[in-house]
Amino acid sequence: MTDSMEQIIPIGKEADFPAGYGREVKAGKWSLAVFRTTDGRLFALENHTPHAKGGTLSEAIVSGHYIYCPMRDLKISLETGVVQAPDTGSARKFEVRTGSDVVAVVLPRP
Repeated sequence: MTDSMEQIIPIGKEADFPAGYGREVKAGKWSLAVFRTTDGRLFALENHTPHAKGGTLSEAIVSGHYIYCPMRDLKISLETGVVQAPDTGSARKFEVRTGSDVVAVVLPRP
């Protein structure tokens, strides 16, 4: 269930997201990096590294429930979006929902 400030946006089928990889997805005004871990879970982060110099996250290396930023080697939790110490920062995380082979994200309403 979503509240009136959220919207559910379909972004693809489960087969569109292979385990161990990230994929860039456009949903509304958002560019998302969607990752499937080897245990089959799906995660979505805003497709922008938290490093001050910027960059995208969709090409990050997946390791367990973490990704390693391809530009700055930041270790980022897929579960929280938080950069792991000794670095700091966070990437915005979005809820992913699945059902009937459809993958969707929960986004704030514009």
